[in-house]
Amino acid sequence: MPKMQRESFATGNLVFLTSTDTTVGFISQNASRLTAIKQRPPHKHYIKAVDSLCTLKSQTRIPLQHRNRVRRSRRTTFIMPNGHSYRVIHTPSHLLLLSRMQWAYTTSANLSGKAYNEDFAKEAADITIYPLKREATPSAILKLGTYTLKRIR
Repeated sequence: MPKMQRESFATGNLVFLTSTDTTVGFISQNASRLTAIKQRPPHKHYIKAVDSLCTLKSQTRIPLQHRNRVRRSRRTTFIMPNGHSYRVIHTPSHLLLLSRMQWAYTTSANLSGKAYNEDFAKEAADITIYPLKREATPSAILKLGTYTLKRIR
């Protein structure tokens, strides 16, 4: 492997194209690379996928009222009171990559506001992990307040 690629992997600059728990998506620890690829406004946050509840606890504080809900959830994204969103991954194929990284930003593999195009996605990613399977159902999105809960999707 060339020296530049080894350094990129070590610093988390690579963008992976893979099947996530909900759709075919880009995964990276570098949000600015994802923003450039998707041509998305830089002020928007990405969902941070984590490999375990332990990693989630190291990233953010879950309001006491919602800890049980977060622990038991599957395919659900939680927007925390600070505005950042997280999803604990349980799908074995997606978890295989994520367990090596512990966390990564995740987003759909398309230009912002456009439909999925496999040629664009393969060209934009540094590494493609096969098979690329598309799920039909997106994740549920819940916004957690200190005491409140709001369903976004």
